[in-house]
Amino acid sequence: MTEVDFCFSPAQVHLFDIKDKIVVVIDVLRATSTINTALDSGIKKVIPVSSIEEGLIYKEKGFKVGAERNGKKYDGFDLGNSPFEYMEGLKGETVVLTTSNGTRAIKLAQDAHKVVTGSFLNLTALCDWLKTQPNDVLLLCSGWKDRFSIEDTLLAGAIIEELNEDIMINSDAAFAAHHLYMSYQNDLMTVIKSSSHYQRLANNGVMKDIEFCLSKDKQTAIPIWKEDGMVVLEN
Repeated sequence: MTEVDFCFSPAQVHLFDIKDKIVVVIDVLRATSTINTALDSGIKKVIPVSSIEEGLIYKEKGFKVGAERNGKKYDGFDLGNSPFEYMEGLKGETVVLTTSNGTRAIKLAQDAHKVVTGSFLNLTALCDWLKTQPNDVLLLCSGWKDRFSIEDTLLAGAIIEELNEDIMINSDAAFAAHHLYMSYQNDLMTVIKSSSHYQRLANNGVMKDIEFCLSKDKQTAIPIWKEDGMVVLEN
């Protein structure tokens, strides 16, 4: 039976042997929700990069580049980290994205058997695919600057719940994530409002993003790492 484990911070990913695992990178607010939206909207590829400097190199080469730091669009770039910026006008293009947390977590997972990204937006599609895979799974939360985040943990718990009958949990962290989600599954916004990142984003006036990113099953695309970026998984 497939084992599912949970890593609540990129700072701890070195504690896990990921080479034979499927790593699901989670950054609910907002990187993995934005990547999912971009690909679901017809963008060909999203290339995640860790630093502003890398983003500038791609921008100089003519790529459309999104950049966010501390919850805000970084000055001088084409796009930020709002999923709504990637819904129209970019179909068929390759875009580059650098964010405070999520894109770094994707890069840290590169040694895994497969790397996909998860969001509430593609929850059922992602879990249906994971059920068909023989490899063990690590749910890797992007957190906030290597710290625990409630919203990412809630999604990890939701994935565990969806997979519940098909997996084995041998991890206290995964057990805790599952039970946190079960406690708030019918009112995610209530617990999210107590999170530090909610306050950070709300102060930046992006409530619409938060509500959208907590919506379940609006999309079916599953982003998967291929060569140098995230593309739609072809079944």
